[in-house]
Amino acid sequence: MGDQCAGARRARGSRKAASQSSAPEPPRSQRAQPPARGGGRAGAGGGDARPPGEHAKTPNPRDAPPPVDPQGATSARSRAAKGPALSEMGCVPKGKGSAPGEGIAIPSRQGAVPPRKGSARRQTGAAPKTKASAPREPPAVAAACCRGAESGVGAKSGGVGARPLRDVLKTLSLGRQDTSEASERVNQLIRALLSAIRAREGSFSSLEILGTGSYYEHVKISAPNEFDIMFTMPAPRVELEQCDGSGAFYYVRLKRNPQGNDLDKFIQEDGTLAACKMLFALRNIIKEIVKSMTRTEMKVTVDKKKAGSPAITLRIGNPPMEISVDIILALEVRSQSWPASTQDGLKIEKWLGRKVKQEYKWKPIYLVPKHAKDGRVLKEDTWRLSFSHIEKDMIKNHGNTKTCCESKGVKCCRKNCLKLLKHLLDQLKTKHGNRRGLDKFCSYHAKTAFFQACVLWPDDKQWLFTDLESCFQNFLDYFLDCLNNAYLPHFFIPTHNLFSRQLIDKASSDFLSKEIKYEINNRFPIFELQN
Repeated sequence: MGDQCAGARRARGSRKAASQSSAPEPPRSQRAQPPARGGGRAGAGGGDARPPGEHAKTPNPRDAPPPVDPQGATSARSRAAKGPALSEMGCVPKGKGSAPGEGIAIPSRQGAVPPRKGSARRQTGAAPKTKASAPREPPAVAAACCRGAESGVGAKSGGVGARPLRDVLKTLSLGRQDTSEASERVNQLIRALLSAIRAREGSFSSLEILGTGSYYEHVKISAPNEFDIMFTMPAPRVELEQCDGSGAFYYVRLKRNPQGNDLDKFIQEDGTLAACKMLFALRNIIKEIVKSMTRTEMKVTVDKKKAGSPAITLRIGNPPMEISVDIILALEVRSQSWPASTQDGLKIEKWLGRKVKQEYKWKPIYLVPKHAKDGRVLKEDTWRLSFSHIEKDMIKNHGNTKTCCESKGVKCCRKNCLKLLKHLLDQLKTKHGNRRGLDKFCSYHAKTAFFQACVLWPDDKQWLFTDLESCFQNFLDYFLDCLNNAYLPHFFIPTHNLFSRQLIDKASSDFLSKEIKYEINNRFPIFELQN
């Protein structure tokens, strides 16, 4: 009996040993292997030969280190301190093996970056990348925006905007049909006004039309609902007397003319030409003409006069399809050279060239009735220099190579950067209203900063449309410097500081600066605000 029990035990032991010896051998990829040197990549001359991204076993996501660039890039945290990586700027194309919405392509069997010279040859069957990865921090300073559809990078993977800037620009473009209809209505009104004014025979019988402003400069945004029209009239020989230190405002005196002229009735006792009287007379004439227009022709109203404004504002139609037309009286002065205050302005030699500058210098100057400020007091009957005609020409012909933005030429982003800054200011005003002094800032500040930026970066290659995001960031940085230093010189009159403390107080400048910095650091949420 004992022998039978012992035999049974020996039989069971032999069966157990046979089952262990016949177990299948685990595959090579599942064997425990020592990690390769160099952060999980097969180094040159030592360690197990394994392609990038293959590990001995699937790591725990909680213990996984931040993803490392196969080319030896630093971690996401160090990149945030140094600025955005090339992949975050849209310079590295998104491969098949990259994770959706990520700026760095994690190597995989199909989309892996080739190993460096000396690494082991890539093998098939690389272990799949883990789903969980370390959270990536946004860049410390938004130096470049996402490239949109061209780079294939998701909205959250870019540098500046949650909404790509190119998508924002699409929303700012004017509809061709709406623009055509609006411009036709404005032209119809202006033709009717000019014909009626000339028929009256008098001081304004020689008026001409000069289209100015953003619509005629082709930088109008959102809707064709605002137009600026200058009613110019040739001035006789005049003498300009500077009335303040800015160099922008003048008293105008007519030089002696034995035959007299139509402006004599606007001469004051001190011999100066009364800007207020002339503007008031033209305003009354326009109001009479508008009042005589029948409703069937066009519904037009005249706004109440705004203190210190040189514009006579007319409105066509009813809200929300209302069109605003600002008519500005301007004296055209051809008989003399530009005032001395403009001597150091218009520094476009390296941007548009010396010949272009000389051509501009031969053009006339315009004087518009605008009150000068003496502290809180407005000086009446002063005239301000206007260079709207030259500004329009510079914006339309903005390239230093003379072929910029032609149909078959290289596109630049100068005008797009100007549109984005104007849109940013408009959206901030929509968000905050006129609180905190935002009403003191206008599109002319953006346009002046734009001209100064074109001088700082005169080459077309510095404004490539493919570099829209970094160019806009540079433009914003310059505008912020102007705000923080309270210094934005007039492009034609450097002695006239548009950001002086007399014109814009420190609290208003600081608030706008803080709001712009917030938008930059948070990738422009204001661009999601609907008008």
